[in-house]
Amino acid sequence: MYNLLTLMEIDKKELEHLLELSIILKSERRELLKNKIFTMIFQKASTRTRVSFEVAMLELGGHAIALNVSDIQLSRGESIEDTARTLALYSHAIGARVYSHSDVERLAKVSRVPVINMLSDLYHPCQTLADLLTIREYKKEKDLTLAWIGDGDNVCNSLIIGCHLAGIKIRVGCPEGYEPCEDAIRFARESVEIIHNSKEAIKDADIVYTDSFVSMGKESEREERLKAFLPNYQVNEELFSLAKKDAIFMHCLPAKRGEEVTDAVIDGERSVVWRQAENRLHTQKALLVRLLRNEGIKD
Repeated sequence: MYNLLTLMEIDKKELEHLLELSIILKSERRELLKNKIFTMIFQKASTRTRVSFEVAMLELGGHAIALNVSDIQLSRGESIEDTARTLALYSHAIGARVYSHSDVERLAKVSRVPVINMLSDLYHPCQTLADLLTIREYKKEKDLTLAWIGDGDNVCNSLIIGCHLAGIKIRVGCPEGYEPCEDAIRFARESVEIIHNSKEAIKDADIVYTDSFVSMGKESEREERLKAFLPNYQVNEELFSLAKKDAIFMHCLPAKRGEEVTDAVIDGERSVVWRQAENRLHTQKALLVRLLRNEGIKD
């Protein structure tokens, strides 16, 4: 039995399985998870993650239960381990959207059913699966380069891993002190380059990706972060023009318009952010089917 916590749990073959299954499930509805239960724990606010997972389970014939931490005994001191043991008695898989990655690791360590990281401070693997499907839909050529502009955050960490598995080179353009985590860099060493200059990072890129400069849990650092990132790391028309003429723009959302990206770019003809959001549904369907029907990601 396997969990999905970072994306490092899978290999290139399994990633291909997931993307191919996503394409199938995007084109036709199949009730592959009848009578299956997916229980989700939310420490953080959520729009796309919560709704896409609930809809995914509904369309697959199963059921999703969303639990805010304030509504369950975790808020009154029950341990994460005891919560995991309990939920595993009623569920076929558990998802968690947490502040600290160690919390989802603790869940996975004792759970008897698969655990999915729906976002932590270090990784966001579900977002990366949707991103890779979106890239496949828009970019058919080989030898692609993705430029990440901004904070080396949780989305960036999983994207580094996913790009390595998919054979995509990634250049991370970030200020000093805001680099991705070392584990992700080490895993994808030959595929990733860290550049402390946004213009160099974005030059001739096929894909340009950014995220909020102030992630959930980092609000107290807002002023310091905006000084570090603005104006040099804002993806505006001038910076975006340095990428290839047919480059696409990506963002995991929610966007802080006027900070990491301007309206002209995110609403422009080459923006694919809404396809990314849609594809969360399809890749999460594939992930759930692989986990719940095969009792693990790998065959």
